[in-house]
Amino acid sequence: MKKHRQHGFTLVEIAIVLIIVGLMVGGLLAPLSMQLEQRKTSETQKALEDAREALTGYALRNGYLPCPAISASNGLEARDGNHCANGRRSGFLPWATLGLAKLDSWNHLFRYSVTPAFSDSGALFNLSTPRDITVATRDGSGQLVAATAVNDIPAVILSHGKNGYGGSNELGGLIANAPNNNDDEQLNARSDTQFISRYASDSATAPGGPYDDIVVWLSPNILFNRMVAVQKIQ
Repeated sequence: MKKHRQHGFTLVEIAIVLIIVGLMVGGLLAPLSMQLEQRKTSETQKALEDAREALTGYALRNGYLPCPAISASNGLEARDGNHCANGRRSGFLPWATLGLAKLDSWNHLFRYSVTPAFSDSGALFNLSTPRDITVATRDGSGQLVAATAVNDIPAVILSHGKNGYGGSNELGGLIANAPNNNDDEQLNARSDTQFISRYASDSATAPGGPYDDIVVWLSPNILFNRMVAVQKIQ
């Protein structure tokens, strides 16, 4: 009687199959991770644009812009009489006052800086009120160039991006300082009047260093046009 031998997988064959499956899963996870990050970036960009629109709406109702938030846990604007409390012009976006989300897609607080003359509720701004915020970018050669006119912006809102360098967590704690080679992110973290907005980069050799901040500003022309349209300013 002839015997039939049943063959199973050898350990080597199983190992090869596991390696192939691992490579396939890894190949699928990498694009998925990239898609998730792109989605977070898009959602945060949209949230910043919504914040800009909310600031404009606030100005249309009140004739001035809000102050920074009271604290990380209190999203109402920190106003003391006609001015921002303690003369503060930069801090967290007053999300509760504006009716907005508190955090970006990486669970970091939004940063906000406003020209003091535009947050003064006792002397409402007009077409000739001076601004003091400038936003720069980098050209094709990596040189800093103006993205806006110098000292021309009423207010800026920004997310410190995925790495959170210079940003704050939900409790208001500093996430991390930007490394020495992150010149552009360092400036965004420490300055109240000078900001840099440019394309994201993971390269350590990129001019200005690696960068993932997202910066949005309130255009004076758009703000003034809408204020004039509702006869808030002449």
